[in-house]
Amino acid sequence: MGSSKAPSWSDQWGTGGFGSEHYYEEDGKLKKSGSSTKMADAKAVASAGVDKAKAAAIVGADKAKSAAVVGAQKVKSGTSAGLKWVKNQYQKRTAK
Repeated sequence: MGSSKAPSWSDQWGTGGFGSEHYYEEDGKLKKSGSSTKMADAKAVASAGVDKAKAAAIVGADKAKSAAVVGAQKVKSGTSAGLKWVKNQYQKRTAK
């Protein structure tokens, strides 16, 4: 097989691999990779997703509101025109 740059199974799941509770070095600083760090990272990612969803919902709500206003105006003008037509038809019949 060809050489792979991906970590092997033992690197990922063995002692001291990804996800272990040991210290690791990143950017020259020692960090602890514990469950609290992972939870904080997960919360940060979820928060970013929620912010995007809120922004999309606001845009969608604005579009829905605009569509509702335009639709209401069309209904109002159509109803007005229809009532005027009925009134004119009634006046034509009673005037004869």
